[in-house]
Amino acid sequence: MRLAAATAATTSPKQVRSGFEQLLGLHTLFAVRQMRSVVAATPDFGQAAGASLQQNTDGLSGLVASAYGGTQADRFTQLWQRHLADLVSYAKGVAGKDTSATQTARAALLADADAYGSWLAGASSGRVQARAAAAGVRMHVEELMRQADAYAARDYQQAYRVEREAYEHMFTAGAALAKASVTPEVAVGLDTPPEKLRSAFAMLLGEHMELIVDTQRATFAGSPEFDAAAGQVNANTTALTKAMGAIVGPQKAAEFQTAWANHVEGLLDYTAAVAGNDQAAKTVTKQNLDGFAERLGLFLSDIVKNVLAADPLTDAITAHDTHLINHVDAYAAKDYTRAQQMELEGYQQMLGVANTLVGAIQRTVKPQLPVGGSKTGGGAMACRRR
Repeated sequence: MRLAAATAATTSPKQVRSGFEQLLGLHTLFAVRQMRSVVAATPDFGQAAGASLQQNTDGLSGLVASAYGGTQADRFTQLWQRHLADLVSYAKGVAGKDTSATQTARAALLADADAYGSWLAGASSGRVQARAAAAGVRMHVEELMRQADAYAARDYQQAYRVEREAYEHMFTAGAALAKASVTPEVAVGLDTPPEKLRSAFAMLLGEHMELIVDTQRATFAGSPEFDAAAGQVNANTTALTKAMGAIVGPQKAAEFQTAWANHVEGLLDYTAAVAGNDQAAKTVTKQNLDGFAERLGLFLSDIVKNVLAADPLTDAITAHDTHLINHVDAYAAKDYTRAQQMELEGYQQMLGVANTLVGAIQRTVKPQLPVGGSKTGGGAMACRRR
């Protein structure tokens, strides 16, 4: 199911918040990858990434229409499309080592941030100040430019670290954008502990999916890039473990970390087998992944006191693995359109897992906000081992 189509039926403020979080987080990742395709001169992949970015923009426009009305959605779409074009212009300047072009694109991107701030101030009937809204988008474009600069300089550690931060900032900005569309009395309901818990797990599980995608692709790019991407996967695992620890305690969290790390390593083992065209290793690693999924299903069922049975949870983890297996198979075959589709479907599926798991946690464990992930939020955006 395309996310753009899914937003058409979105009506409740909580659904609007969830939709904005998902779409803004994905916008960041798709923009990062399109910019890097320009820098690395990989136009075939860039075309597929650009198509995903446009689909994401269509989804955002539809959700803005749902929250703010059709007229405001038209205005948003116009300024957002300009934002996308200016990001590509910046990447082209970086690729060509054209300082003048990058300075021009930077100025345009900062102007785009100001235009967004003015738009949201009007669309929200003054519930958000233009200056505050513009500051969030300014942070967003600065991060996207910084990661492109780092990627071009082959400072992959910096590039992937900034990418993860940028994703988290824009994901959390979704709540502010949703709250700006409703009255203060309604907005309060979007800040309850259950909503914050759902949002935090959705962000981290979606981030896990996307960082594995990054690392799978980086396997084909060479060791330095792979190591940088894998480092962020490890950072995400640490954040997820802290989130679990805040709810179920350190002992159970340590159990989770071991099971989750095995799951991650299994996915990267499969990726290595694909890169090496080792059919026997692919078969073995798939079997290992099935075992890891079963153990994770049992663990997750146990922490929610069997409110959720182990088998459906095992099936959900297996579906997640299947998306990533299909993704790397398609990417290795240079079928980038299918790779992008597997990525999107896998991201959406992980968000469903987060919602289901958090619902069970709420029924069985005293609600607490998880620890982990960036604390900076979107604020001004109103926005293996080898």
